[in-house]
Amino acid sequence: MTAPTRVLVLNGPNLGRLGSREPDVYGSTSYAGLVAACEKTGAELGFAVEVRETNDEGEMIRWIHDAADARTPVVINPGAFTHYSYGLRDAIAQRTAPLIEVHISNPYAREEFRHTSVVAAVATGTIAGFGIGSYQLALRALADQLAQS
Repeated sequence: MTAPTRVLVLNGPNLGRLGSREPDVYGSTSYAGLVAACEKTGAELGFAVEVRETNDEGEMIRWIHDAADARTPVVINPGAFTHYSYGLRDAIAQRTAPLIEVHISNPYAREEFRHTSVVAAVATGTIAGFGIGSYQLALRALADQLAQS
């Protein structure tokens, strides 16, 4: 029996506040609920999912570097880092495995500054606007990407 594929699900600033942070935009699912949903979907797909959250840009960049060094697939919701972090963008450009950008809300249906993603061009793809389901869709897309390689 082969070991499950390790997958990181990385979350940027304020995502640890899910459930209490603007539930009309981000839904009522708590961060613990997000973790459970990702782990469940991952297990169904043969993944060992590790979910992390940070408010620290440098820590996120270090996680991306570690993933690149280990050839670990990533699902990432960069949060506010999406719109301005060229350091994160440059780290993601060094990826060695598929990396899918996700967003709970649809950034294009929100404030204009949210319409720009500096990481999208170096990600495998982007999924947005499906609530917590964006993560589940990303994990399924990741499984498809890995099956093709």
